[in-house]
Amino acid sequence: MEEHIGETIERMLDRNARVEAEKAWEQSYTRIGTIALITYACVAVVLYIIGVEQYLVSAIVPVIGYLLSTLSLPFLKSWWIARYRAKKD
Repeated sequence: MEEHIGETIERMLDRNARVEAEKAWEQSYTRIGTIALITYACVAVVLYIIGVEQYLVSAIVPVIGYLLSTLSLPFLKSWWIARYRAKKD
């Protein structure tokens, strides 16, 4: 029985460590920057293909939108969670 409890605790600790690492990745500047660069490159290629003048400058617009959303979403998430918890109580 004690072995089973120890194994269960070990699995829970492993899972918690994995969840913490995944959460850290979701909030990391590496992830945000990579998505911004990929978005910029993809949009620039599409704009070039369809013949938009100054496609490199125009491709910045969706990237700025994405970056602004990464700044505002943590605030909105906190607000939403507070409202959700208040309704539960």
